Amino acid sequence: MNRVKKFRKKANITQMGLAKEVGVARQTINLIENDKYNPSLSLCIALAKALDTDLNTLFWEEDDV
Repeated sequence: MNRVKKFRKKANITQMGLAKEVGVARQTINLIENDKYNPSLSLCIALAKALDTDLNTLFWEEDDV
């Protein structure tokens, strides 16, 4: 599961609610959650703040070593 979606659901926020909070369309949140859109750094920061986490936790891909 995408981490943005995981954190959004944990915070009990809808896609629309998150979109309004960070200033984008709901469709943008949907695309991010489905790995079909790479958000800008400023949007990544806004998402991390809105979801009460940090960039590394939200977006860093860990290697399965």
